[in-house]
Order: sequence, then structure tokens, then C-alpha cells
Amino acid sequence: MNASELRPRFRVVCATGTNGKTTTTSLVEAIVREAGEIPARVTTLGAWVDGEHLADEATPEAFELAVNRAAERGVRTLAVETTSQALQKGFAAAFPPDVAIFTNLTRDHLDAHGTLEEYLAAKAQLFLHARAAVVLNAADEASALLREIVPEGVQVRWYAAREPVVDAPLDLSATGVLAGRDGTRVELAPSDAARRLGGELSLRMVGDVHAATALGAALAGLALGFDGEVVRRGLSGFAGVPGRFMRITDEPLGVVDYAHTPDALSRTISLARRLVAPGGRVLVAFGCGGDRDQGKRPEMGAVAAALADVVVLTSDNPRTEDPEAILDAILAGAGEGPAEVLRISDRRAAIERIISLARPSDIVVVAGKGHEAVQVVGSDALPFDDATVLAAAAQRKKGTST
Repeated sequence: MNASELRPRFRVVCATGTNGKTTTTSLVEAIVREAGEIPARVTTLGAWVDGEHLADEATPEAFELAVNRAAERGVRTLAVETTSQALQKGFAAAFPPDVAIFTNLTRDHLDAHGTLEEYLAAKAQLFLHARAAVVLNAADEASALLREIVPEGVQVRWYAAREPVVDAPLDLSATGVLAGRDGTRVELAPSDAARRLGGELSLRMVGDVHAATALGAALAGLALGFDGEVVRRGLSGFAGVPGRFMRITDEPLGVVDYAHTPDALSRTISLARRLVAPGGRVLVAFGCGGDRDQGKRPEMGAVAAALADVVVLTSDNPRTEDPEAILDAILAGAGEGPAEVLRISDRRAAIERIISLARPSDIVVVAGKGHEAVQVVGSDALPFDDATVLAAAAQRKKGTST
């Protein structure tokens, strides 16, 4: 049966934005599971129904497979990550959401959309077709434009984890965010939604960026009618998405993160800076994907050089581009920052090098690929997992130092 024909059987929650989509979608699924319902989610990492892994990618075929399996299993609430490419192709019109969540908008996918305005226009399709409620981030100015296209009769709920830039009545906002190595605590400003959630949220995920994703998911859960205590427990029990500030080693603390945009890289390095021990340094290895938005490369170089102590530029997924040309573009933006910048195109050698430079009190961030288990070189997808390579490099260093 076609997925759109099954639409009336589900309450559909969709999340879109540049960063945080996968985490937000997964948090909604965690709330659904905590409520005792059969959970189902489709993200860029794949599709799952009641814990069964159905697909590794969010292709149209994977989505239809997940929807059909969800219907067979009696799923009531389906959580879906919606990309700008899917929305541009008409996903929201074919499968309109009951609840639509907006995370943020920063530079990404301009190779596909051309301009930031066209990128936002693709995202906007989700809110144009919302049926019951939309959840908007008042700390992102793009939300003001999205508010204007919400259909009449659809509820608009607002959240902000930092200073709002949109004048809107906040349903949930953070008065304080404390991120430590073992999790994140979010203190909530007084509101009806905050009261229902107990006044604060305790998250297992590390990083103040997760305050915003948690607030957005919480409002979606409340909009769906879940009890506040269920929402709170669902959020607090979620361990995080693979490859998102994922802790791999200790002394030095080594993490793998999916950050592949200037904004995401800035947030990731800034988090590492806040977590680093006194006297410790932040060392970052990253690259940029080939055959994708070339304009962000010098921006990411500038961000890394400004915020880290040591930067190792390396290959990401070069695809059909010359890896050295990609590094040239990144390096063009990295020249003004205070960081020491090294250039090692071989990603395995780069990770080995950054670990060799790290002291026990440092934090090492390997950014850009996160959960990905392959590196795309030309038309070949070669086995390569940042977490595995980082762990092995750290273990070899430990073995030679004992």
C-alpha cells in the first residue's frame, strides 16, 4: 500500500532545520516509547519500527517500508526527520504532519538550493502543510517568516534555549543550561509547559546545543497530548544519537561529531572549550565534503582556526573532487586564526597525528562524518569509521607510552 494512503492511521511528527533534526526526531520517538506506545522513526540514519532496523538510509523506499511496517504493528505516532531535499520534492504535501518542528537555519545544501532563501523556502513547505501544531524556535530569525505561512487554526508553540530574536510568547525557554561531561541540565523559565515538566530537564546528552532540541521535542510531545512527566522521562532517558559529540576515549577526551557546517562546527568546538580541563587544549580534525557547497569551506576553516588550539585539516568525503583542492579552500579561511594549523589529507593519518599531539588534559574532536561508516572517494564507498579509527589510535598511543 502506498505510504500516503496510510496517512490517516498515524499522528505524524516531522522535524526540519539545518542542525538537530535527527536528535529532535529521536527524542520524539523516546517520548512515544516512554508513553507505552510502539515507537517508530525515520531519520537520515535509517528507519526503525519498535526497535527493528529496517533501512540504513532515508530513501523513499525506506520510508514506505517503515510506514507499512508501522501500520502492521499498530503504531500510533510516527516521528520523521524531513530534509530540505525531500520537502522540495513534495513530501509535506503528500504526507502532511500533525506536528511540525523547526530547529534552526544556517548555511548548508546551497549546492542543491542555490541560495539561503531557496533553502528556507524548501523547509517552509513543512509548516505550510501542518495540520494541528507547529513548534518554532524563537532564537532563530527564520521562525518569524515561518510563522506567517502557518495555516489558520493550527497552533503555534514557541521555545528558546538562548536569547530570543523573534518577538513571540514563549511556551518553553531556558533560564540556564549547564553542560558537563556526563550530561546537560536545562533550567526552565516559569510557564504552564515548564510546570508540567517539573521546572527543569536533565539530559544524558552532552552539550548545551541539546537544550534547544529537547525544548522543541518537549513541546511536540505536549502538543500530542502526552503527560508532562512522560515527556520529561522520555527526554532524560535518551542516550543520544550516534556520532553527535560521541565520547570515544578518556585522557585525552576524544569525541566524534557530525558537525559539517560552519555553525555546527562553531558550536561543537565551543562546547569542547567549555568542557576542557584547566590548562587543557582543544584539538580539532575536520574536512569538507566534495561535490557539495564550496562556499562554506573557508568559513569552516575560519571557525576552526579562531576557536581551537590545534587544527588538522583532512579529507572528509572528497567524492569526485581533488582532496588537496578542498583543503586549499578550507585553508584560505584558516589563515587569520590563532590556532596551529596542520594539513594531512589522509584521514587516518590525520587522526593518528592529532592523537599523538594530545595531552591527557586536552579534548580531541574529530568532526564532519560522525556516524558514517564509509568514506566516499570518487565513486567508491570505502569502509571508514571515525570512532573506530580514533579509539585504535588512542589505544596505540597508550600502548607505546606504558
